[in-house]
Amino acid sequence: MSAQAISRAEVEEFLAWDAWLLDTWQLETWLELFAPDARYQVPSTDRPDGGPVNSLYLIDDDYRQLCFRVKRFNLPQGHAEQPHSRTQRLVTNVLIHGEREGALDATAAFLIARTRHGERDQFVGRYELRLLRADGRIRFLQRKSVLAMPGLRPVGTVSIIV
Repeated sequence: MSAQAISRAEVEEFLAWDAWLLDTWQLETWLELFAPDARYQVPSTDRPDGGPVNSLYLIDDDYRQLCFRVKRFNLPQGHAEQPHSRTQRLVTNVLIHGEREGALDATAAFLIARTRHGERDQFVGRYELRLLRADGRIRFLQRKSVLAMPGLRPVGTVSIIV
């Protein structure tokens, strides 16, 4: 598995597809965007550049844990997202930072508008990505969402997948 010359245009299209799948709650299909050894991470807002070993992470899932998270979201007793949040993601400023150890390093900015129970929230931040091409398709090896916010209030929760 390697980056195999993934272009910026391909990364932009991949991230648009990622956003659309999440906004339309097609989480099972969204899981297919991840390599089997992928990590999905959301560091805390107070130490966004810290590592998961020495800092609190809101989410630090391997692929198996991510599958379990998606399964919980889709259960009626998964109260964190029943009813599902209505979201609209905007992804922009995609930058390619080069290839390292067979994977492409990239970043992108995001804004997620969420409506739930009549409340409106916004999440803003950047994605730090490691991508590879496997079986002709781009996959996440790492999808790290770094929130550019001083805290989660008034937002309060990241029950949606950022």
